[in-house]
Amino acid sequence: MTSSTVLHRARASIVARAVAGLFLFGFSAVGAEAASCGTAVQPGQHSLTFQSGGVTREAVYVIPSSYTGKKKVPLVLDFHGSNSNPSVQMKRSHWDEVAEREGFVVMALAGSLKGELPNTHAWNVPGVTQGEGADESVAIRDAVKLAKDTLCIDSTKVYASGYSGGGRMLSQYICNGYGDFAAAGFVMGLRAGTPVEENGVWRPRRASCQPSRPVSIIAFSGMKDHVNPFDGGGKAYWRYGGEVALNRWAELNGCATRPQTETGTSADVSRYLGCRAGTSVISYVIANADHAWPARTVLFQLASAGDKAIREVDATDRMWDFFRTSGGEMMAGNAVGASCADGQTTASIENGGQGKTCKQSSTHDNSVPVVSGDL
Repeated sequence: MTSSTVLHRARASIVARAVAGLFLFGFSAVGAEAASCGTAVQPGQHSLTFQSGGVTREAVYVIPSSYTGKKKVPLVLDFHGSNSNPSVQMKRSHWDEVAEREGFVVMALAGSLKGELPNTHAWNVPGVTQGEGADESVAIRDAVKLAKDTLCIDSTKVYASGYSGGGRMLSQYICNGYGDFAAAGFVMGLRAGTPVEENGVWRPRRASCQPSRPVSIIAFSGMKDHVNPFDGGGKAYWRYGGEVALNRWAELNGCATRPQTETGTSADVSRYLGCRAGTSVISYVIANADHAWPARTVLFQLASAGDKAIREVDATDRMWDFFRTSGGEMMAGNAVGASCADGQTTASIENGGQGKTCKQSSTHDNSVPVVSGDL
């Protein structure tokens, strides 16, 4: 179900930044302060436009059918890749389906730059993008605040995920000190600051990544990703590798220097322990994955916890488990294929759990349009 709505924010501080229009979901400006909880909202997927910094921004958001407006629910923001848009990203990540099942709100914003294909967008990533786009950080902050002001959102359970260019945007947003998100997930796009070459080695510029607080990080990377190579290189915005980015986030979060790692036939899983404020940094490096969101043919094991048996989930479900456990205390094991040979098992990372693992290629979701250019 899709409807078109326009936002209006009457609070003086937001008006000063030129955020105007009609209130989200039809709420009046007078009732803004009381509208966040206590008002039911029509479920389904909706279109959204709002003004931020004098620029009209676009988004889609999904309200689960269980939403009553009386109980605070989590919020997940989903950032699309370059040459894409919020609707395509939602099809790619299927956060809408997870939100409906688990009872939280998801919102996908559109970047301010025009993509190379019709009706697509890209992000004006601070420090690396050479484009005349709007201030993305202001728009992200405004979107989070608007959701909190107009929906019954649990402020302690606001999360975000980013794919490729959206992951780079999300990385820099957190690096720039915005502390909106309790945890963040990345698919083919984790960064830890702008790249700089020192003595012939590319690494993150330390001054360009200064988060305001520790934040839990989960990242999915592909060894066959030639757009954002895990081993480094690539475009000027990339340069240093995925392991370098992970090590830097572990350092920023005060984690142990060396990760706990399990090597599997289809994926390597690394977890940095002892991080501050109960946070975690977890990485999946998938052997046969290219520059695509891991499709549902690539599954990940969750170790048994109490009475729960080992479960197999895809990347988005794994990300949600990580978010809702505030750093992924439900430890993950190897990626597993949709079908494996009998008797092919491996021990999970914790609690001696058992599960299957077999070689499985990551493929594009056929429902998602194929786009060219840098994702």
